Amino acid sequence: MAIDINTIEQAALEIMKRAAIDIPEDYSQGIKAMQQTETGKLPRFVLHAMVDNWDAATKDRRPMCADTGVPRYYVKMGNNASVQSGFIGIERALRKATADATVAIPLRPNRVHPLWRTEHNNNVGINAPEIEWSFEPDADWVDITTVHKGGLFGTDYRMLFPGDGIDGIKRFVLDGLIAFGKRGLACQPAIVGIGIGGSKDTCMQLGKQAACLRTVGNRNPDSKIAELEMELKKLGNSIGMGAMGFVGSSMVVDCHIEVGYTHTGGMPVSIHTFCLSSRRATARIHADGRVEYRTNPEWFTPYMRRETVEWNR
Repeated sequence: MAIDINTIEQAALEIMKRAAIDIPEDYSQGIKAMQQTETGKLPRFVLHAMVDNWDAATKDRRPMCADTGVPRYYVKMGNNASVQSGFIGIERALRKATADATVAIPLRPNRVHPLWRTEHNNNVGINAPEIEWSFEPDADWVDITTVHKGGLFGTDYRMLFPGDGIDGIKRFVLDGLIAFGKRGLACQPAIVGIGIGGSKDTCMQLGKQAACLRTVGNRNPDSKIAELEMELKKLGNSIGMGAMGFVGSSMVVDCHIEVGYTHTGGMPVSIHTFCLSSRRATARIHADGRVEYRTNPEWFTPYMRRETVEWNR
């Protein structure tokens, strides 16, 4: 049975609303935990104001932040899923849902042509919104996740050498967080995503996925990487900056790392911050038309992290 394309469109519109308005519970709990440890007067005030703001947004059904970022989608297709109008139909449905959500929620129309500054007041244009695809074996559903991420700053990249090692990664991450905090580029506290390896574009992609598609408290299944995540979180909260750049210790809600095999001569690293409006929501559309909503994208399944593939010859 093919999933009706109208169901896809309506589910996409619904998660657009949820992402813009309702803070995910895992992030909310992470902030509330920081309230117990932050000693700085100003960052403590900011943390309490954030929670009050989220409560008001949920009650009034309006966006939690005036800058609603740049909407993007992550689509995970079950290998056995069938969708009316196919992949092109999904893309059209997501673009229409974005335009409709911009008016209905409303979202701030942030998308413009990079050169002519042309805009259509709907967050839709050339290569916008971005759609990333992945696939899952032995499944007949479609997962659609929307992320409303800030589109300007709080991102950096550096090509390290293998000899720089983990200490080089730590230096780069700390340099980045300090720069973000001093210049007001990250709207911390933030979830920090780090991509290590791959080519440059893959490295950037992995870091953004790590920031936006894993929940607070989720650890990488590789125990050594998990240890590094915790160490970098601790380091990030020890540089003397708290919420919104005030002196304190509440800069990093959590740190997530994703890796990809890379060229033997280099070690690319990217860093991304998912700001204090941690906006994400997911819909799973089943083959029978049922739709389930959640805030954990469940993007990094074992299949996504597979290390080797044996090909039949």
